[in-house]
Parts: sequence; structure tokens; C-alpha cells
Amino acid sequence: MKRLSGGAALLAALMVMGLGPARAASAPSAGAAGANWLTVGGGANESGYSGLKQINASSVRGLGLAWSLELPGQVTLEATPLAIDGVLYFTGTYAAVYAVDGVTGKLLWRFDPQTWKYDPAKMHYMFPVNRGVAYADGRIFSAALDGRLFALDARTGRLLWTVQTLDRASVKTITGAPCVFDGKVIIGNGGTDSGARGYVTAYDAATGRELWRFYTVPGSPAQDRGSAAMERAAATWRGRYWKTGTGGGVWDNMTFDRTLNRIYLGTANPGPYDPVVRSPGGGDNLYTDSIVALDADTGKLIWAYQVNPRDEWDYDATQTMILADLTIHGRRRPVLMQAPKNGFFYVLDRRTGKLISAGKIGKVTWAKRIDIATGRPVEVKGARYDRSGEATVWPSSVGAHSWQPMSFSPETHLVYIPYMQLGARYIPGKQVPGEPYIGGVSIALLARGPGDGQGALLAWDPVRESAAWRVPLRTIWNGGTLATAGDLVFQGAGDGFFSAYDAATGRRLWRFDAGLGIIAAPMTYSVGGRQFVSVLVGYGGSAAFASQFMNVGWRFHQPRRLLTFALGGRAKLPPSPPPDTRVKAVDVPSYRPKPGEVAAGRALYPACAMCHGRDLVGAGGPAPDLRASQVAANPDSLWAVLHDGALLPKGMPRFQTLTRAQVMDIYAYIRAGARAASRASAAAR
Repeated sequence: MKRLSGGAALLAALMVMGLGPARAASAPSAGAAGANWLTVGGGANESGYSGLKQINASSVRGLGLAWSLELPGQVTLEATPLAIDGVLYFTGTYAAVYAVDGVTGKLLWRFDPQTWKYDPAKMHYMFPVNRGVAYADGRIFSAALDGRLFALDARTGRLLWTVQTLDRASVKTITGAPCVFDGKVIIGNGGTDSGARGYVTAYDAATGRELWRFYTVPGSPAQDRGSAAMERAAATWRGRYWKTGTGGGVWDNMTFDRTLNRIYLGTANPGPYDPVVRSPGGGDNLYTDSIVALDADTGKLIWAYQVNPRDEWDYDATQTMILADLTIHGRRRPVLMQAPKNGFFYVLDRRTGKLISAGKIGKVTWAKRIDIATGRPVEVKGARYDRSGEATVWPSSVGAHSWQPMSFSPETHLVYIPYMQLGARYIPGKQVPGEPYIGGVSIALLARGPGDGQGALLAWDPVRESAAWRVPLRTIWNGGTLATAGDLVFQGAGDGFFSAYDAATGRRLWRFDAGLGIIAAPMTYSVGGRQFVSVLVGYGGSAAFASQFMNVGWRFHQPRRLLTFALGGRAKLPPSPPPDTRVKAVDVPSYRPKPGEVAAGRALYPACAMCHGRDLVGAGGPAPDLRASQVAANPDSLWAVLHDGALLPKGMPRFQTLTRAQVMDIYAYIRAGARAASRASAAAR
């Protein structure tokens, strides 16, 4: 397969001519995507940029739907498809892998890992999502929620090998895409919020043989002995942290630097959230909330930069890491760029890990600034709840930027970020009724000022450390971005519109009603000289967790699809219901829930809220709104689903430890909520 490097000549010319304020160049070879889209971020530099320009600012008005593919059984869709020689590869809700003809939309093959059959217990620990596959040498690599890593024949979908990467008894899961480099495939894991010790493992891509493993946080003194990286990290923890929890999982992005032969990891927050519980007496808690550089051959630590020492707000650093060469203050620098959850945009020298700049991309109240000399944040007094007993800060644990990929254009020298604005109140050691209680901390999401509860498409200048432009979006939970040499930025939004913007100004040039909210990032490829743009349409994920802000009116049962566009496309999208926040509640008039049962059911419900929605508001998330469910209206049916696992093959976990009385309490809570919604609907008519 020929690896194309679209735009490489243009980038080199820009560097020679010294044009533009940032004067960027593609970092590793094949850094930008061309006819093929080879990684989640398109090319080796994970920039989300394509050198294709048949679809451009002048021609985009002729863009139309080329074809669509219905994806029955899928719910939340977060993956960015790969395009390899005219074939698209992507994953669905429970990591089922699809291969689709990129010209016709014909399904070529499908591989289902069947987590519900292999390890149904893992379905309790994380709502079902997956962010894609990796490709190398005729193989597609994917990972299931239960921790299995698969190598599939790219032509047929035949399983070549599989390896279990996690202890099946652990709370760890996998939702991210693997990363491939130099004959290796690497995968991380989640479970941080439960305090699980994070790590990544590199395997031989041809055989599945384990080559090396790197732990992102220390273990017990006996486990760390002899490892300089772990002994250094252990010095930043206190107490019996290996007993109380550590975290730091690599549940999403990894970027390979071919020039320096390094793999960069983005690590998650420490767990439990409350630092007094996990590390009493202080300590930065390395290597959580960090960007970590490892030798790609050995997995040995080269450097680590921590964005949030001793984090207590769930400020992951697992977001997109983009490699580029920038000219800053007259000096050409090989850099790594990231916009983690905490609201700052970081530019690091990727050779040394030294901080170059860190500017605020939006509303940030937990810190005044990042000290460039030390690399540490200058925190605001009262931001830490472990000292004050309670704290309210912006951004929230949802982040100013979450997992949705950002992109970088070497044409405009701008980074395009799916920005969110929301605050949170943190109260440790106390479960506040109706609020999520995670890692020993109650977290209440807040919207108190202009722009709160909304998102934006933000164009950020990494050299000037300022926004070039910002497009406000009606919804807060939106898709990732794609930048192209056609001077365009593509993004789908939670309101269901897929749009193309002028990359230099932010002016919207084109949009398409996708019929459902979009949270995945689009990509582009070409076959036979014709350029296509594809995006997965499947609202969900954290929409249920934050339903008070992310409920746009989408339904669990609305069609999920893959949409592909081209100039002159004339296909028609099958109709789907418009967004509607009204609840079509199913009431059972003969049932009279008792207050005690309702209260008991509400106390049990948080285990359901991650998928079914906060306060029973489904928000079009990974599971239906139970107030409108016929299954939840019948106590025997609810028992069969919750306890017996009647819908396990459909993705609904079973809860065998629940007693009949507990299920009836949950039933009472649902019935009370359905009745209240029914009465509110009647009153509004």
C-alpha cells in the first residue's frame, strides 16, 4: 500500500519562504493524510488534517450525500473511520468492527467481539462506546470493552489472533483505539475513576506476543523496586496509595513520533478523586494527568510533563496530541500540542518535554495561569476542596475539551477545538442527593454565566496563544473536527447538523441535517480521484451523565448511520424523527408507589444513570429513557432484564446481586418519574 503525504511539498515551501505567523511543517513523514486516512487522526502526526482539496471553500456548496449506511443495533458512535485503499473501517457501540466499500457504502464484513457472552461483568463498569481501529500491513486492530485485543484480516475480517490485555477480575475496560508503529500495536485501558492502576502494553503486530508494558503510576514498593521511573513516581505519592487507588489510565490517545522513535501517552486523572483519601500528606501523584514520552522500542520513560499535579477535579490529559514543527520567536521547534480538560492549550518541545506555552482557551477559574518557568499551574485560592471542604470551578469534570478530536491545519496555522463551557461544584465525602458521587466526591455540574452550558468551535493560534475565531454552538456536546487543504473545517454538532466552515474565518459555508446529534469526528479520503467526507452519526456517551445540559431531544431508538458525502452527491437520507424534549411517558394508573420505595429506588438508581440518564432523563444516550419504556412499566419484565439479563445480547447488563425488593424499589422510582412527566406533559397541552 502506498502511503501518501498530501500537502508535504506545500509545507516544505512554507518553511523555506518563511510565510505565516506560525510557519508550521508536518512533523513525521506521512504526517498529513492523503487518499487514505491511516490513523484516527489521519496521518502519523494525528493532526486530523488532509491534503485533499477537491472539496474546497469554492466547491463545497456542491457537496451532497453520496450514500448512507444504516447501523441497526448501534447507539453511541464515537469512532473516526479509517480509509485504506477505498475501504472504510470503523467500530460501533460494543466495538463491533465494520468494513464498508468507500464508494458504494456496501457492507463488506462485520466482526462482533460479543462482550455480552465473553465477559458480561465488564458491561457494568463503563457505558458502551469505542473510538476506532488501527491498521498496518493488511491487518485491522481493535479492542473490546472486556480487554481483548484483536488482529483481523483487513480483506476478510477473519480473526488472526487475540490476546487478553486486562485482568478479567479488574474494573479496567477499553474504549480507545489501538495505535500501531514499527511492527507493534499498543493499547491502554480505563478504570481510573475506580482507582485502577493504569498501563499500556505493546504487542507484536504479527503474532500478538507481548513486547513490553509501561505502568503510568507506581505500584507497591515491591513492585516498583528496580524501576527508576516507578521509584521516581512513588516519591510523589503518600500513604498506602497502592491500596487506596492510583489511576492514570491511558484510555484514549497515543501518538507515535517516527522522527524521534517515541510513543506519547496521554494519561487520565488519579483515583479516588479526593487527594486526601488516595495520597494523604501531599504529593504530585505522577504520572497522572500527564503527557508521557516512551522509547518506542523498549517502553522506557524518556520524559513526562504533568498538566495537573495532585489533581482533584478529574482533569484528564488523555486528549488529542498533535505533532508539528512551529517557528516560535524565530526558532523552529518540534512540538506536541494538546488541549486537555483543564482549559489550557499546551505546546511542548517534544524532544525534551519542556513547556513552551500554555494559554487559556476559555472560562478557567481554578488557576490564574501556568508558570512557564516551572511548568506548574498557579492555582486560585479556594479552588481545592480538600482544603476548603467544597469548591466551585470552571471547567467542570466534563472538561473544556473532552475526547472529541481536535485538528491542526498547516495552511492556516490554527488548531480547531470542540470547546465546552460548564462549571462544577465538588463536595468530598458526602453524597448529595441527585448528584453523581464519583471517587468519594459529589459533583454537581453548573451553568451560571454567559456561554455556560454551550459549546463552540474554537480556532486557536498556538504561536500567538490566542483565539483566531470562535463559532458559538447551540449544544455543548458536539463532534470532533477535520481540517483540509481545501481551506475547510468540518464538524458535526449535537443539534444534528454537519457543517463546513471557512478555516480562516469560521464562516459557515455548508451544512447538512443528519437527523441525529453527532459526537464523532469526520474524515476524508479519495477513490479514483473523487474526494469523499464521512462521519458516524450516533449521539450518546456522556449525554446521559450530564442530561440536564446535553438533552437535545434525541431518542435512544433513532437510527444510527454512517454518512458519506461527495461533490454532486444526490442520495436522500431516510427520514428520522426530529428532536423533541417532550417525554412520551408510560404511566401505570393502577400503581401507587410508596414514598419509602421511591426514595430507596432513587438511592439505587445512580448505577443506572450512566446509561439511562440523570434523574431518569435519557437524553438520547446509550440506553432508553425509562419513563417512556414499556419494559420498565411491567415489574416482571424489569426483573427479567435487571436480574436475569433478558436483554444482555442487546447490550443491557444484568445485575444478579439485586434482590426482588430492590428491583421493586427501582420500579417505584421509575413509575414516580413517569407519572410526574405524564402530568407535566398533560399540563403543557
